[in-house]
Amino acid sequence: MSGLTAELVVDGRAPQTPALAPNGHLLCYVLSPLSRTGARFDTELWLVDTDDPATARRATADTATESRPRWSADSSTLFFLSDRADRGTAQVHRLVLADGAAAALTAWRSGIVDYLPLADPILIALLACDEPTDQDARRARDRNDAIVVGEREPRARLRLLDLRTGLVTTPEVFGDRHVVELRQRPDGGPLAVLTQASSDNDYGPRTGQLHLFDPTTGATADLGAVGADACSLAWWPGEDGWHLGFLALTPPVLQGGTAVFDLAVDSLVLRNRTSGFPKCPTGLHQTDAAPLVVFADGLNTTLARLDPTGPTTLQQQPGLLDALTTTPAGTTIAALAGMRYQPPNVHVGPPNGPLRKITDTRPELDGVAFGSQRPLAYRAADGLDLDGLLVLPAGKSVSDGPFPLVTIPHGGPYDRYADRLQLFWFPSAQWLATSGYAVFLPNPRGGQGHGHQFALSVAGRVGREEWTDLLSGIDLLVAEGIADPDRLGIAGGSHGGFLSAWAVGQTDRFRAALVLAGVIDWGMLAATGEYGQFEAALGGSTGWDGAGPHPHDAVSPISYASRVRTPVLLLHGAEDTNVPLGQSEYFHRALRHFGVEHEFVIYPREGHSIRERQHQLDILLRTRAWFDRWLRP
Repeated sequence: MSGLTAELVVDGRAPQTPALAPNGHLLCYVLSPLSRTGARFDTELWLVDTDDPATARRATADTATESRPRWSADSSTLFFLSDRADRGTAQVHRLVLADGAAAALTAWRSGIVDYLPLADPILIALLACDEPTDQDARRARDRNDAIVVGEREPRARLRLLDLRTGLVTTPEVFGDRHVVELRQRPDGGPLAVLTQASSDNDYGPRTGQLHLFDPTTGATADLGAVGADACSLAWWPGEDGWHLGFLALTPPVLQGGTAVFDLAVDSLVLRNRTSGFPKCPTGLHQTDAAPLVVFADGLNTTLARLDPTGPTTLQQQPGLLDALTTTPAGTTIAALAGMRYQPPNVHVGPPNGPLRKITDTRPELDGVAFGSQRPLAYRAADGLDLDGLLVLPAGKSVSDGPFPLVTIPHGGPYDRYADRLQLFWFPSAQWLATSGYAVFLPNPRGGQGHGHQFALSVAGRVGREEWTDLLSGIDLLVAEGIADPDRLGIAGGSHGGFLSAWAVGQTDRFRAALVLAGVIDWGMLAATGEYGQFEAALGGSTGWDGAGPHPHDAVSPISYASRVRTPVLLLHGAEDTNVPLGQSEYFHRALRHFGVEHEFVIYPREGHSIRERQHQLDILLRTRAWFDRWLRP
């Protein structure tokens, strides 16, 4: 067995977006590096025979960002996006398996956002923004580039590529709306088209509408508005005609669990098919018959079939089942799945299981001595059943405690810890466990995996019950002799960073804290963050609600900065548009004002997720050093 290094964490490659061929015997997946050394991620397409994994081979040889593999109906041709000709500008490519030759099918100057091969083998539907005009080029050359908000906003439009001529046409449909997703009816009928009023992440997801488009005649029909953050379109036949399903936030609040919505296309009757479920749907997948639904189910994942009477469970997968793909008949599926001590790989099998692993993309981790991981079930102060994970220091058992404990709340908050390998570039359990720490990974209310009401309970109440949920778990671990009460730390990113910053303003129990791109002021985040109104639903108000104090002030860590005595490590990407850098800058100034020991580290060129290799290494090493400084005896 070997030790874990920072280089082992960031230098690996991970499979993404597997795509099963309709024949069920071929599969393509994207192999992507976990960190970036240059300006772009250079990804690879790999092909594998699902009956003989040893046949895995790289499909293309170019240095490029390649993504979104999709198959022709006869499984003889693979389509994909690649920017091999002009880095940063993706075009649709076609790889004919018989001769192994790949060629570009488009040269759209603004690039292709997404695409869908249609039942008519000569047509591909494209999503692409308008190409720059001569006037645009002149404005750029002359630096006459004042931005008028709302004017010339990039919007993806529906376009059709004729494979016989290579011509791209743009039907005059849907006005100036931004097209976000397409799905063709299984019998080759019309396209379901999901649009938004804008590509702006604050406004657009709240304005979704469904339409039909016939690629043969050009006819359209409007099906009406959909819930916020709608996605994952799927068709299926019913006794009353065709149904169209999608996932969306359960109304009326912009925070809560997602649901499967079922629209009867002829009658336009809309139903919530997962109302009251104690699980959360994360994916809806079309087949020729009933669609498949993936549910976050506590620490694990459930795969179900959406039958007329409701979801029918097909299998329960330990940990996470992600990026599911299926044959048209739905008899074979592929997905990313991993184990407690193994990273995600592509697995294949029938929908009712079992699934076989057909890739092994990180063999370098096979000899690492990881910390022992186990599920943790406990109750909140008000009696609510909660779950999470406990990871012990590598090579240790409970009897060797008490240990220094670092609690790492997850982001979102509509996310969760699944019972899978907890090893990432950001503060993660196995990175700390291999350095002698016990790690508590809580799933407090507000997260995914326990239904709509569980997730809804933090709307306007962040930092309230979810905070005491964390404390209940920590108190249990102290009482059981696992955690040393004098050596407690807390760390988190995004919403987990909010809880870490919140914690040090509420208690002096923690000896050290780490806040990575954390929310410090909910009012400021609603005003400047990428998802403003969604953040306002969490904080409870916006600054324009009238003269303060506002509800969001009472749940913002900045309001309690004068109480902080715990040393804090602040980390933030300089170009983060989700939780802008100003959040950490605000906390830094407050901590400096009150004389609190802290470090503030800014990563140039980085957004909400840190991508560059040297920056990821810095975070890993800095995290360990910070907690070693304050939690070691």
